[in-house]
Amino acid sequence: MREYKKRIADEILLRKLEGKGAVLIEGPKWCGKTTTAEQVAKSRLYMNDPKSVKQNITISEINPQMLLNGETPRLIDEWQIAPKLWDAVRYEVDHRGELGQFILTGSAVPVDTKQIMHSGTGRFSWLTMRPMSLFESEESTGEVSLSELFSAPSSICGTSDTDLEKLAFLVCRGGWPQAMGLRDEVALDQAVDYYDGVIHSDINRADGVHKNSERVKRLMKSLARNQGTQAPNTVICKDIKVNDDETLNEETVSSYINALNKIFVVEDMPAWNPNLRSKTAIRTSDTRYYVDPSIAVAALGLGPNDLIADLNTFGLLFETMAVRDLRVYADALSGEVYHYRDKGGLECDSVIHLRNGSYGLVEIKLGGDKLIEDGANTLKALKNKIDTSKMKEVAFLMVLTGTGDYAYRRPDGVYIVPICTLKN
Repeated sequence: MREYKKRIADEILLRKLEGKGAVLIEGPKWCGKTTTAEQVAKSRLYMNDPKSVKQNITISEINPQMLLNGETPRLIDEWQIAPKLWDAVRYEVDHRGELGQFILTGSAVPVDTKQIMHSGTGRFSWLTMRPMSLFESEESTGEVSLSELFSAPSSICGTSDTDLEKLAFLVCRGGWPQAMGLRDEVALDQAVDYYDGVIHSDINRADGVHKNSERVKRLMKSLARNQGTQAPNTVICKDIKVNDDETLNEETVSSYINALNKIFVVEDMPAWNPNLRSKTAIRTSDTRYYVDPSIAVAALGLGPNDLIADLNTFGLLFETMAVRDLRVYADALSGEVYHYRDKGGLECDSVIHLRNGSYGLVEIKLGGDKLIEDGANTLKALKNKIDTSKMKEVAFLMVLTGTGDYAYRRPDGVYIVPICTLKN
């Protein structure tokens, strides 16, 4: 049996169980939700177990409380197979009057939500899991703490020996727990297998509607080409039509993308709307991202050598990996990750905003002195536009890089941080 690698979600889950009767862990298949829940659960129900799935669904319709009996916390894995369990759990939490009773995991939103009568407010807490960050997979030294950057340390220290070849491999392999510890060729296969599963099966289960697998491939390839952009569905539709002889409209594209959202393959980034000193129109479109860069790599049919030969594509997909890690680390701080773009073209890749109003600005660059300097200038330009009489001063400015030997603070206060030195 494989040794369990600690996840940042471990402590978040324990904290949430202390405050609510039930916790719902959501996220893409294979990201480790069930394994993380198993570390805490005292009893378990696997709803999709082939030996009992039909029986479980039948019982959930007749007497769902029967499925909830067991030592607590009780894990109910892939609960969305039987949506009536949601209200049953909510009812049981109310009547037991105790905290930490249930852990539900789900790799999709239920197809039929009409069977759910109650929102779960006050009874449930939600936890999002994603594929492993580089710190969780033990490929980041963790010498630079995102949490500590919010206190604006006068200096930071960290070293990285990650070169372009290693970074390209990490982008292509992704953060799938199943890939850890395998030889490189086999590890790279895991993302392709995940991609194939989405195309041929998972996307259809998202809404119960069968989809043309070739069209799904073209959609996912278009989304991969548009990582880190605000491309609307109309643009995606036109991109697909180039190689699609059948009738295709924006509504169909939207339904396919919604299905990918429901199975947590796509996780777009919302726009940040700060108070500015001057009246500037802020773009509010979401930025498109896959939940893991390896999905985009698989959709494009690329490998590590292809990325090294095309640094522009490499940079876009590295950004997707960096966003994945920042989201994982921000979750530990009860923070959210946004992007900023205004009508003047000023754009910031990531804004990490905490509940207490503190925020940090992040530019993501593959590496190289010129790109780092460009990123630093962008950060300082945005900082100067923010009206600090109406919101807090920015906590930190960081250029997050793919390569580079050292993490350090520049004389102008901008932190330069190689991704393989960062943690939550």
